[in-house]
Amino acid sequence: MNRILATSILAASALAASAGNDPSFNQNFNDSTLRIDYIFGGGPDGNTVLLDRQSKTPGWYGKRHHLSELPLQGNGSIIMTDPVTGDTLYRASFSSLFQEWVNIPEAQEIRRSFENTFLLPLPKKEADITITLNDNRLKPIATHRHRYRPDDELVAIPPKSLYYSEYVHKGGDPVNAIDIAMIAEGYRPEEKDTFIADASRMAKEILKYEPFASRSDRFNFIAVMVPSEESGVSVPLEKQWKNTAFGSHYSTFYSSRYLTSPKVKAMHDALTGLPYEHVMVLVNTERYGGGGIYNSYQMAATHNEHSLPVTVHEFGHSFGGLADEYFYIGEEDGTYPLDIEPWEPNITTMVDFSSKWQDMVKQGTPIPTPSEADNLTRDQKMKKAAKNAKGKNNKKAPTETVGAFEGGGYKAKGVYRPVETCRMRDNYHPKFCPVCEASLARLIDFYTLP
Repeated sequence: MNRILATSILAASALAASAGNDPSFNQNFNDSTLRIDYIFGGGPDGNTVLLDRQSKTPGWYGKRHHLSELPLQGNGSIIMTDPVTGDTLYRASFSSLFQEWVNIPEAQEIRRSFENTFLLPLPKKEADITITLNDNRLKPIATHRHRYRPDDELVAIPPKSLYYSEYVHKGGDPVNAIDIAMIAEGYRPEEKDTFIADASRMAKEILKYEPFASRSDRFNFIAVMVPSEESGVSVPLEKQWKNTAFGSHYSTFYSSRYLTSPKVKAMHDALTGLPYEHVMVLVNTERYGGGGIYNSYQMAATHNEHSLPVTVHEFGHSFGGLADEYFYIGEEDGTYPLDIEPWEPNITTMVDFSSKWQDMVKQGTPIPTPSEADNLTRDQKMKKAAKNAKGKNNKKAPTETVGAFEGGGYKAKGVYRPVETCRMRDNYHPKFCPVCEASLARLIDFYTLP
């Protein structure tokens, strides 16, 4: 794109800022996006963050209110400050695949790097940008700071994506709605219609659940057909490696069901110039699995018998910042230290229960709350959940008692969940529990209301 023309587009976009913006948005930002690519790396001798690339495009589709506030703490933060006054101009939180990796044994043996991309509103003036990564004890393990300069000629102005795209759900103006890009992975060009149908099906399923259903006018889902050379996805356990757009594969961290992609920058390249703030990768596979990382991206397998409930579950992670509420005897891990209150809103270690859902517990409910599902194996839990779902025809959820049920966050003891079962616990429960639903509602309101 001609640089003079592109600069004109950015200037014109600034004049088109929403009249409903927080005044500080119009004062400090253009109606454009600053994309920052980082490399997170680490190993036995420490961790680091490296600035990779900066670019800018017309249109800003993130929050325009509560600019310096965080709805959830996340495992990391990115903060933009005024270099003269020190005032915080913008703040966002996130999690990353790298921060999961540092907790596995491999991280004590080798060094690895991970791509990460963040979208920020484009500052009108110079701004300092600081990114911080925390460990599972919520302590910083790496940080990086640099200054953005509007006159920096090396901040790229890339051309708009030319991939085919269409809305499968449009609830409102992209400037004011929560914009989710659904991108194709493992679909050959001739499978475009299949992909669009899959994207529509997934969006409709998410919007069946509360609080999304009653707030569907605040969500947009845009499907972006990025073709792959081969159909399907890589399955290392079966020695299948496919040539796909984003190199997605199962066996992440040697977990057979964990589906991720190493090519985060390529995802965002494919979406350049489109209205989006969240990324959902739809993977053309019948294999069970998926993945969701808060404010990073979500992976959804589209053709498994559990694809719909798993997609909703992973959306709870990637959009909602909800934790897994399940655990399996003999498969526990140390993701959540028991002397630290997790930042996720739907689990607690009781270190600071009053900051969670204590106010939603009815008087007289015992804390901890007895659970009939304690001490079941993975197979026993799945059989029990399937039996319950079959008996209820998967239409009605059982009466829910909000309390503190021991077991969650991959631990049988010391971590507590709000109810017996929930969409964040098994594939057969037909809705989010009251605590998860309330948290998701607050999050949607945070992003879409002044």
